[in-house]
Amino acid sequence: MSLKKCKEAINRELKDYGKAQQAVLPCLHAAQEKCGYISEEVLSYLAKELGISRVELYSVVSFYSMFKLEKKAKNVLQVCVSLPCYIKGSKSILEVIREKLGIGPGEVSSDGKFSIETVSCLGACDKAPVMMVNDKMHEDVTPEKAKEIISKLKGKRTVKRKSAKPKKTKKRKKL
Repeated sequence: MSLKKCKEAINRELKDYGKAQQAVLPCLHAAQEKCGYISEEVLSYLAKELGISRVELYSVVSFYSMFKLEKKAKNVLQVCVSLPCYIKGSKSILEVIREKLGIGPGEVSSDGKFSIETVSCLGACDKAPVMMVNDKMHEDVTPEKAKEIISKLKGKRTVKRKSAKPKKTKKRKKL
C-alpha cells in the first residue's frame, strides 16, 4: 500500500466535498479503493484533515462491513448469515466454499487469493441467500451457483453442455 496514493485519493474527494462530515464516506471509499484497506495511517491522516477524532472515524469504518482495516485477499467472499439467508441455505453455501477452497470464515487461502467472511446483512433479504464477491452482489445463491462462482474466480470456467445442436435455418429472401 502506498500512503501517498491513499492521501491523493482522499484529497481528490476533499476537493469535491470540502472538509465536512459528508466527506467521511467518500474519502474512506476512495482510500480503500486505492489501497485495498483502511490503514492506521489513513485513519490518522483523514481525522486530521477533517478535524474529527480517530475514534469517530473508526466507528464508521467498523460499522460498515465494506470497509476493511486489514489487507485482504484478492477475492473476498462475504456470505450473509442473517435469518432470511440462513433459512434459505447460507450454511450450505459456506460448506461448499470450505470444500472448494479449503478455508472457512475468517481465513485466507495459502496463496492469498481468497478470504471468507460471514456478514450479518448485505441488504438483499428478498433475494436470499446472497453472497458478495469483492464488489459484486450474487443473489439467490445455490450451492451449485457458489461452485460456478468459485470456478470462475479460479479461472476454470464451468462449461455447460448443450443437449442438442441448434437447427440451421435457411435464409429468407428479401422481397
